[in-house]
Amino acid sequence: MYIEVDVEEGPNCWPLNRMFETLGVPTRVSRVMAPDPQGNNLPCQVTGWSESGPCEAYAVLVTDSGEGAVTLVYGGDQGIRLKTAENEEPWDLESPRQWGEPCLLLDRDVEMG
Repeated sequence: MYIEVDVEEGPNCWPLNRMFETLGVPTRVSRVMAPDPQGNNLPCQVTGWSESGPCEAYAVLVTDSGEGAVTLVYGGDQGIRLKTAENEEPWDLESPRQWGEPCLLLDRDVEMG
C-alpha cells in the first residue's frame, strides 16, 4: 500500500507532495519524540492540520530511499502542528510556541503515544 502526503501551502507550513510505501497500518498519534525548530529532540504533542484547523495525525512505518525504514508522521491537507509536551495552550497558528511541518520522517523506533 502507498500513502500520498499532499500538503497545500498555507499558514501552517510549506507545500509538499511525496509518495511512501507503507510497511504497516497507520495509527492515530497525539504524542511523539520530535525535533523542535532548533533541532532539539523533545517529547511533543502533535495534531494534523487542515484548512479548518486541528484534525487527526497518524504514524506509519514506511520505506524511504535514503534511510530504509522510517516512521512517517502525517496529518491533514496543511500538514501537522507540534508543540512541546508540557505546553497546555490550545492549538493556534499565531502561537510562537508551536510550529508546523508538512510531515515528519523519524527513526523507526521513535517513542509515540
